[in-house]
Amino acid sequence: MAPWTAVIALLFAFCLDRWFGEPVQRWHPVAWMGRYLGWMSGWIGPREPLPSPNWRAFWAGALAWYGGAAIAGLLAWLLQWALLHLNEALAGLLLGALLKPMLAWRMLRVEVMDVEAALARSLDAGRLQLGRLVSREVMQLSEEQVREAAIETLAENLNDSVVAPVFWFLLAGLPGAVIYRFANTADSMWGYKGFRAGVDWEWAGKWAARADDVLSWIPARITALLIAALAGGLSFASLRREARHTPSPNSGWPMAAMALALGVRLRKPGVYALNGEAAAPDSSATARALRLTDHCVAVLLAWGCLMIFLLAWERPW
Repeated sequence: MAPWTAVIALLFAFCLDRWFGEPVQRWHPVAWMGRYLGWMSGWIGPREPLPSPNWRAFWAGALAWYGGAAIAGLLAWLLQWALLHLNEALAGLLLGALLKPMLAWRMLRVEVMDVEAALARSLDAGRLQLGRLVSREVMQLSEEQVREAAIETLAENLNDSVVAPVFWFLLAGLPGAVIYRFANTADSMWGYKGFRAGVDWEWAGKWAARADDVLSWIPARITALLIAALAGGLSFASLRREARHTPSPNSGWPMAAMALALGVRLRKPGVYALNGEAAAPDSSATARALRLTDHCVAVLLAWGCLMIFLLAWERPW
């Protein structure tokens, strides 16, 4: 891939995201991935508790994951291969249009702003709005806990919906971004311990969860370092210590960086507390978090364009 094609694709994808947001569900590739994963869940997930380890469910989940990733990656490669035969600028614009659905920055930003706006109306409105963003039970959360969850989601999904897709696009083009998005979607639908929606995912979803952990490992730390750098620098030892409080090997890094950068406490009741000695966030903390993540996205784009030329210098795509 010519460097200018990749730069145009990356910048145009973010322009489309800013101008238009998400495609309608009917034409959204991630929604297609979700339909495949939902259909396969009826085949691979046990409906009743079975003795552990359940290797049959594990390998069924792994094969279903590989099948979906292979189909998505192959289609992305074929589309990219066809586009790269066109003029560099036109190829970049069309490639950017295909890359855009793998990113979801505007939607994430608007949803977090809407949580804060809903809290200004009432606690129940804030809880209901938060329920659009997280899978946890929200109707028993306090106002502080609703705001903490929204800021955590903003930090975590800065990685999942922006940094990681860009990272894999830089390394492997459109197929890299598509396979990452498939892995992240599979983890969100299958990566649970125990029962969810009548299916036991303890072993059936284990491969999906581990695949997402592997593909998100480096991007999550890049996200944390971006937040730390733009906050004026944070102690790496403190960042690593706080990140270890979460059960996830990856999501704790951007969330811990956000908590330390804002100087607030972020917690999931009964699970973890990040920067636990600090005060709970107020409405101004949400505004500061949004400004900080905006700056992270701007720096990411500049860094991404630079990396495209450095990678092309070492080895043309």
